[in-house]
Amino acid sequence: QVQLVESGGGLVQAGGSLRLFCAASGNIYSIYYMGWYRQAPGNKRELVAGVTNSGNTDYTDSVKGRFTISRDKAKATVALQMNILEPEDTAVYYCNAKVWAGELEEYWGQGTQVTVSS
Repeated sequence: QVQLVESGGGLVQAGGSLRLFCAASGNIYSIYYMGWYRQAPGNKRELVAGVTNSGNTDYTDSVKGRFTISRDKAKATVALQMNILEPEDTAVYYCNAKVWAGELEEYWGQGTQVTVSS
């Protein structure tokens, strides 16, 4: 079992910045991937950015060049620096951890609201 606790988020004007932070606890040594997903009203949950144990990152196209994901593997934390925010970035953001324990397991944080006003 892995528990994820998020912080950050809030209300910001377009063009502004926010930083999301997520800390994992529990069976953190089985985590091989951590990332951030988001879900806007009426939309499916989508991957925003992720990072593997080896440091490989991936981003959804709409945030490339604006968002940066970073991970402290030893501390089992992951952060998402979001710059040049746009109203389209408004969503609930969820921290995600993928664990291999004989089979793939996924864990989610409780979600944090990000609202970007125009």
